[in-house]
Amino acid sequence: MYPNRAGGAAAYARVGVESDVLSASPHRLITLLFEGADRAIRTAGVHMNDGNKAEKGKAISKALDIVNRGLLAALDRERGGELAERMASLYEYIARLLLKANLHDDAAALDEARRLLGDLASAWREIDPENGREV
Repeated sequence: MYPNRAGGAAAYARVGVESDVLSASPHRLITLLFEGADRAIRTAGVHMNDGNKAEKGKAISKALDIVNRGLLAALDRERGGELAERMASLYEYIARLLLKANLHDDAAALDEARRLLGDLASAWREIDPENGREV
């Protein structure tokens, strides 16, 4: 008998994520943030479609946290110069889209935020120094 199979699987998944984070390069950490934001936005979309406002709000809050306290906070504005400032503006725009999606059940805003983050994630993966494809 397996009394708490789902709980065990969730714990196993958490350990896997924690291990990945602890052993990750700085580049991989940003990749993990993009992946987490994408998962949260997809989850929010499912809850938005189901009319589950509470869970939609939690998922969007998680995506906002990743964008604001993860991706935006990781920018080095001193060394990054104009590029870092433009990225900051883009992250702030994405955060506004997520807020709009949450407040107005705006699926288009949610989709746009996901698309923009997906484009950034794709570009980020292309410059992975571990793959020798640095620009």
